[in-house]
Amino acid sequence: MASDIPKIVPLTCHGHSRPVPHLSFSSTVEDDQYYLISACKDNNPMLRDGITGDWIGTFLGHKGAVWQARLSTDASIAATAAADFSAKVWDTHTGECLNTLQHSHIVRAVAFPIQPVPQVLATGGAEKKLRIFDLTRSGESNSSSPTSPSAQENGTTPSNSATSYEIGPGVHGGTIKSVIWNQDYNILTTAAEDRKIRWWDLRARHPVIEYAVDGPIGTCELNSLAVRPNDAGILSIAAGKSVYLFDGITPGRLLKKVDFRYEVASAAVNNETGRLVTGSADDTWARVYDLHTDEELEVQKGHHGPIWSTSFSPDGKLYGTGSEDGTIKLWKACREPYGLWR
Repeated sequence: MASDIPKIVPLTCHGHSRPVPHLSFSSTVEDDQYYLISACKDNNPMLRDGITGDWIGTFLGHKGAVWQARLSTDASIAATAAADFSAKVWDTHTGECLNTLQHSHIVRAVAFPIQPVPQVLATGGAEKKLRIFDLTRSGESNSSSPTSPSAQENGTTPSNSATSYEIGPGVHGGTIKSVIWNQDYNILTTAAEDRKIRWWDLRARHPVIEYAVDGPIGTCELNSLAVRPNDAGILSIAAGKSVYLFDGITPGRLLKKVDFRYEVASAAVNNETGRLVTGSADDTWARVYDLHTDEELEVQKGHHGPIWSTSFSPDGKLYGTGSEDGTIKLWKACREPYGLWR
């Protein structure tokens, strides 16, 4: 197993007390800085320095497992999806909860637009509904406003339910596990437990195309690196014993399907360096492959549970893994000195 990157000890990020089902990097913001947010079943999503893994803060307020967490393009706000039937929007500078978006069932997925547009959030979950929330407009169901003294005195979060609308009622045949906003603002992708990947046009509010995968869907992520701002990215889907790689611009255009001997729980792609990283539901290892030849280059050992989430940093110099063991590990993915590996 030849690899051009020498073996280096990963950085381990402690702090969570339960499994980590999802982690996500921000885009690169000022001075080549970027951030990492993690969802955890301990109810407490965390924000970290993406390069060093240093803890910045914990968002307190959810009363159920947090399934997914994402940062806006400029990392100024965060969104979390939880089992307490809510999605929350947070100010990343103060840790304040800006919106609590109530749902009628467990929320599994949240997504911000890639383009810097007015504050909008997409959600999905066990309701089997794809919802779009306008965070700038509050709905009628406000029990308290963010400035309400009683809300602050009681320590409750504002139920600032923004106005929302549903896309394609009745289409999803199972829980929505992931929502991805494409480079084209009008196109969203959903991955659901009915084993279907769907591309949605916001203008028509119905699927442009559907694609059925061969097994249960683990992760569905758009891997787009900031070093090439016009990069369409690759949509990587871990499902069953395969990873599906779709074009980030053209809905439904399959670039490649890679088959493995194990159940793939998570997958991430770095198109710059031609690397594919997978986490497995069957063991505790992260495996690195050559994206073009499918050759296994490295097996990264260190976790003590399945790896449910993998993601490359926006500069592609490292990747993160989130595990059942409650830890996040950051692995060096470049040859030159970088971050704490200098």
